[in-house]
Amino acid sequence: MDDLYDEFGNFIGEEAGSEEASERGIDAGDYVYGDEASEAPGTTGQELMEVDDEGPSNAIILHEDKQYYPTAQQVYGEEVEVLVREEDEQLLTQPIIAPIEQKKFNIEEADLPPVFFERSFLTDLMNFPDQTRNVALAGHLHHGKTAFMDMLVLETHDISERLDRRTGKKKEEQLRYTDIQITERERGLSTKAAPMSLVLQSTKGKSHLLNILDTPGHVNFVDEVAASLRLVDGICLVVDVVEGVQVNTEQIIKHAVLEDIPMTLIINKMDRLILELKLPPKDAYFKLKHVVEEVNTVIENTIPGKGEARRLSPEKGNVLFACTSMGWCFTLQSFAKMYANTYGNINADDFAKRLWGDVYFNPRKRTFSRKPVDEGANRSFVNFVLEPIYKIFTHSISDSPEDLKKVLATLGISLKPSQYKADAHVLLKLVCEQFFGSSTGFVDMVIQHIPSPSEGAEKWIQKYYTGPLDTKVAESMKSCNQDGPLVVHVTKLFNTTDAKSFNSFGRVLSGTARPGMQVRVLGEGYSLDDEEDMVMATIQDVYIAETRYNIPTDGVPAGNWVLLGGVDNSIVKTATIVPPKLDDDEDAYIFKPITHFTESVLKVAVEPVNPSELPKMLDGLRKIQKSYPLIVTKVEESGEHVILGTGELYMDCVLHDLRRLYADMEIRVSDPVTRFCETVVEQSATKCYAITPNKKNRITMVAEQLDKGISEDIESGKVRIRDPIRKTANYFEENYGWDKLAARSIWAFGPDEMGPNILQDDTLPSEVDKKLLTTVKETIRQGFSWATREGPLCEEPIRNTKFRVTDMTLASEAIFRGGGQIIPTSRRACYSSFLMASPRLMEPQYAISVTGPEDSATEVYTALARRRGHVLSDGPIPGTPLYRVNGLLPVIDSFGFETALRIQTQGSAMVSLVFDSWSIVPGDPLDKNVVLRPLQPANAQATARDFVLKTRRRKGLSEDVSIATFLEPEFYQTLKENGTLGD
Repeated sequence: MDDLYDEFGNFIGEEAGSEEASERGIDAGDYVYGDEASEAPGTTGQELMEVDDEGPSNAIILHEDKQYYPTAQQVYGEEVEVLVREEDEQLLTQPIIAPIEQKKFNIEEADLPPVFFERSFLTDLMNFPDQTRNVALAGHLHHGKTAFMDMLVLETHDISERLDRRTGKKKEEQLRYTDIQITERERGLSTKAAPMSLVLQSTKGKSHLLNILDTPGHVNFVDEVAASLRLVDGICLVVDVVEGVQVNTEQIIKHAVLEDIPMTLIINKMDRLILELKLPPKDAYFKLKHVVEEVNTVIENTIPGKGEARRLSPEKGNVLFACTSMGWCFTLQSFAKMYANTYGNINADDFAKRLWGDVYFNPRKRTFSRKPVDEGANRSFVNFVLEPIYKIFTHSISDSPEDLKKVLATLGISLKPSQYKADAHVLLKLVCEQFFGSSTGFVDMVIQHIPSPSEGAEKWIQKYYTGPLDTKVAESMKSCNQDGPLVVHVTKLFNTTDAKSFNSFGRVLSGTARPGMQVRVLGEGYSLDDEEDMVMATIQDVYIAETRYNIPTDGVPAGNWVLLGGVDNSIVKTATIVPPKLDDDEDAYIFKPITHFTESVLKVAVEPVNPSELPKMLDGLRKIQKSYPLIVTKVEESGEHVILGTGELYMDCVLHDLRRLYADMEIRVSDPVTRFCETVVEQSATKCYAITPNKKNRITMVAEQLDKGISEDIESGKVRIRDPIRKTANYFEENYGWDKLAARSIWAFGPDEMGPNILQDDTLPSEVDKKLLTTVKETIRQGFSWATREGPLCEEPIRNTKFRVTDMTLASEAIFRGGGQIIPTSRRACYSSFLMASPRLMEPQYAISVTGPEDSATEVYTALARRRGHVLSDGPIPGTPLYRVNGLLPVIDSFGFETALRIQTQGSAMVSLVFDSWSIVPGDPLDKNVVLRPLQPANAQATARDFVLKTRRRKGLSEDVSIATFLEPEFYQTLKENGTLGD
């Protein structure tokens, strides 16, 4: 035992053999597993391990290099993936290896559903633009657009068996074929435009290809309508016969008239006149006439004196009467055709002309006259159209099966014995479907009153194409040439079922879109001067869009809509797709961005609950911008991520999609606020100057309020800065009485080409060297643009303000008057003149329309009074028990208004809130005498001050606005001394 330790008690070990073994250690590689052990029969693993051909090794092996245990690869083999987890790394509720999830956010057909026409026939029809029509179904919420699409889908798709198999609650549910998002179906309203291409027959039996877009009816989603209307040649306006023309209907009519889009009218829910309002046929006629006149009045008010040419009237054939719940529709012409088919000797067209208006039938002479024969004589429309419909409804609902069988036999309608025992609503629907037949009247109306792609192409190109109209590309687009260069205008992006990518939906204007084609994708910011917004891409997939399913195809020719896969990466809102190189090296031009009906004024800030998920949220925000045409996302200087939308429901949908579809994460959302604008109400109290940092240049400016209406004209594009000076000047002279010199001295609109502010050169040639001034014109314009984009009150855009450059002292050497000197100085001059002209804050206003029973009107008055709103007009809706109240409500006070009103009226009031205008917030935003107490509402005259201070705090700006920041010190001192600035 003593041999193992030295005199100091240190262990010196046993004999050399054991020492050597301990030094070398046991190599884990010596272990033998599986097949290797079986290769040496008669030997054990222990014996194999002891074999050492090389003999002992004297190499020093570090502790960290030693391998005491075999690795997982050695145990299980190279091809097995091994996942090592620490004990506390995952929750017990979370599986170590999570199952693969297939996320589906849209309802999708598993296979192509059976249809009553050959799909090859549909693709063949695409080659004949004359037999194609591109239309949009547009109208107010719940007026029956999606139900009308269902009617057409059931007529063309063989899915009735599948519907008959539905049980329980689902049996009573509306089909809603074009509402494919789960949220759309849960909420009971469309939020996305939905395209479908259908083959339908006219009354003559001729087949036509109808590309139809079903658009949302809620006022918050009018951006989808605007994006859809860009792709169509005409609109089918759907109006509920009881509610009549509502807010959204009015907006759509105005947009269609101003954009010169042909329009037809569908008066829907005709059954409500009979079953709900229980109007006699005579009164029903006046109700129908009133609805038609309501639409015509809006058209006339939009273009005074020119509305006659665009007038809608049943005798013209551009009004369709429909009842989507019963599955029927007719025009006067198609109804007259039913008489002609029954009696044989009637000219349907001549008869149809006598079926509307003050035309009476004389049964004795069998003639028509303008004057009634007897006192109680009915108009021909009541006599020949409404009374037969009323009789069919009455017999179907009230007759016994035996009596009904006899009545139907005279009309040539036969039902199965079991169908006579069905529910009254089902029986009525079966009778009406057989009596009216298919929707040939709708097809006739669309073919007659909406131009084909080849007919409407020239007018469409003139309206929306930014390039010259005498090039080969333009000629190819005008003639819908399928063999010309490919040009596609994309206005909408649809997410795929798993919401990971997007397909681009647009209209082929020239050439044929084929898979595998190399193309250039030109964004909205592309121009010949700035080619940055351009990307090369390859078209991967080409589909015919059918909402619930897409039909893959090897090419879509000009005049049709196309769904493209693989080109969406660089597209945000709209895009123009062209070949990499055009014939004769022609320049590529884009189509104009979409003109929207409304603005995004509702604002929320978002942040991830888990800060590490910020990149994920940013990717989600990018996808949100693609999905919603009018959404705006930006980062404030304080670092907060802001989303701007049109209304509460819109923001609810956006945030749902961000959380569930595109980012799949939890986000924190701020309280909603609104955009503000800054303006002035007087002229600057004195001329304000700013000196450049090098003290060699001096800019003097004056700010003043613009005449009422100029801002709206600039934003709507009625006057453009890019037009020749003479044309722009003439507009201001004729419409606003400006003198020639002032009108021709306009330098810029700001902050961009369609900005609601004006920069004007008001210098005199005797005082300023105009040639020298021209050299700095662009840099002054940039400073003006910068200033109007972020005003001095709370860094919100300036609006409705004119800045006049009254004097300018410039250095003679160009090096001393560069952009770095002039731009910030020009901005300071704008700010100082702005603050000296009684600045005010502007807030957005919602136009509010409430439809409900008459007793709900008092609740509306009360609710509006509490929220700084007021009523503009109110009155009953003719021919109904409903009452309508119109008013104005500040957007910042509108949050929760709809919910509160519905609670107070037990859900009977329907509320529509649409952005209307900007109005000045009461009070002076710079009044330091105002006392604001925490958690107490500001009084009326302190509102502006309250908004400015709270907005500045939210943005991380200094507490108050100081004019001294922007004025030259000596100038500030002078103004202080002479009392211009006050205390």
